[in-house]
Amino acid sequence: MRHPVFAAALLAGLAASAPAFAQEDHSAHAGHAMHHAAASGPIAAAVADPRRKAENRARDQYRHPVETLSFFGIQPDQTVVEIWPSGGWYTEILAPLLKDKGRYIAAAQPPGKYRTATETLVASDPARFGKVEITTLDPKAPGDIAPAGSADVVLTFRNVHNLLMTGEPEAKAAFASFYKALKPGGVLGVVDHRLPEDRDSALEKSSGYLKKSTIVRLAESAGFKLAAESEANANPRDKADYPNGVWTLPPTLSQGDQDREKYLAIGESDRLTLKFVKP
Repeated sequence: MRHPVFAAALLAGLAASAPAFAQEDHSAHAGHAMHHAAASGPIAAAVADPRRKAENRARDQYRHPVETLSFFGIQPDQTVVEIWPSGGWYTEILAPLLKDKGRYIAAAQPPGKYRTATETLVASDPARFGKVEITTLDPKAPGDIAPAGSADVVLTFRNVHNLLMTGEPEAKAAFASFYKALKPGGVLGVVDHRLPEDRDSALEKSSGYLKKSTIVRLAESAGFKLAAESEANANPRDKADYPNGVWTLPPTLSQGDQDREKYLAIGESDRLTLKFVKP
């Protein structure tokens, strides 16, 4: 059980870390007001929920959920589709946030351990997850992840690299599914591991890191327009050059005890946070 003091400290820390709202707001005063609202609003309350798993809360320092969801414009009355939520790190935040006035759709993987993890979480607590709808995103057999034109926001956290590693046609098919699900004016929010633009593009097939230009190309191929980007999930300590790609870093720590403290000191990866809009 988490104490109220811990929740207050968490909110204070979140309020102190300000994201960059590039292309959206160049006013320092307006930006300060926005961050104050984000740090005290419904998203912050959902993040501070003591029912979230302790191991998930411990990763807030790397994933910046208040800043990230605020940047994507998430509101409690929206229809939000999350792509491949797996164990449900963001499900623990989004499902309760949207339960009363909105709609949360988990577009899970095809049958297997990752889909089972989503289903297990949803079944574990009907009070929080009883209204969750589970659909399927299978890039090899595209179908509807939500009724066409019904979603306000589609979110994908660290999945585009997996889609691209499956294949370029599959990645394009997935983005087409995102586009179809969204209302006109709807938002696609993408977070993924950043590969510097001057690196060999072949690394995108093996390292888990992606160039911004690659994500933009995939999104534009489906009809999206890049609206804004944020550095909320940037990590300048991450040089994107490791023996086993991004999985060398926490939380995976694929190298085991080898250089473990070094990788823990780097933290989780440097991430792109991109907001696209369906015209």
